[in-house]
Amino acid sequence: MLARLLRVPVVPDIPAGRVLELPDRGSTYVVDTGAPHPDAPTVFLLHALACTGLLTWYPCLDALRREYRVVVFDQRWHGQGIRDAAFSLDDCADDVEAVADALGIERFSCAGYSMGTLVSQVVWRRHPDRIAGLVLCAGATHFVDGPRRAAAVRRVGARLAELGARQQRIAVAALDQNVDEQWGWRQFRATTGRDIAHVTPALARFDSRPWIEDVNVPTAVVVTTRDRVIAPARQRELVHRIPGAVEFGVPGGHATCVLGAERFRPALLAALASVTSRTASAHPSAS
Repeated sequence: MLARLLRVPVVPDIPAGRVLELPDRGSTYVVDTGAPHPDAPTVFLLHALACTGLLTWYPCLDALRREYRVVVFDQRWHGQGIRDAAFSLDDCADDVEAVADALGIERFSCAGYSMGTLVSQVVWRRHPDRIAGLVLCAGATHFVDGPRRAAAVRRVGARLAELGARQQRIAVAALDQNVDEQWGWRQFRATTGRDIAHVTPALARFDSRPWIEDVNVPTAVVVTTRDRVIAPARQRELVHRIPGAVEFGVPGGHATCVLGAERFRPALLAALASVTSRTASAHPSAS
């Protein structure tokens, strides 16, 4: 049963990454594809809960790196990301700025998936001078709007933690001898159930509704239209609240970024093209 959860798409040649030290913060694993041409915009890809940066985004990397300088890294309490005493989305957002500083990147767009959309919103709020645009995929303005929803978020966190603990006991050798599947399981096993439980309370507290209408950069929202984790109507609240936001739909559930990659990839590319074209129009000299 668990093996079938991670029938991953073919893993392409992934650019080499490295552990990057962030002054006074810690270290994290970063992949930086470099710019394919001098005018290429830069996009930071921020991953989902219980994933690494690569596990969320690898099906799209080949296509993205042809047009963009792409930066992917493991966020706090995920994969090889920072393990600090506490977890906060403010710290996650400041980590994004710290990675950009370490790589010498001044302005960039953020593309987030699920948890990554929350971090992207907070990056804009805390560091608006650094953000050229936003692409928010399978996200929301908030996860909790009452006791029932708070309990549901806690149950999701508990289920993910339980699954994480169970999959830690599964030997990759017991799966099919498929290098792509084994790679996916290694990525998934890099974040433990304890790590997930550490993160979910901060996600439950998140609410951008008081300030999301102040977002003033080009924004696209990718809605996963069959999502049972974050209902499509709740995802579209981002479209309705962010001035000028453009919607792109993908027929799939919450894991569509990987399990429905052939459908998700074109929507992501279109969303990024929409954002970067509007950014270029607003700032002709920006790179």
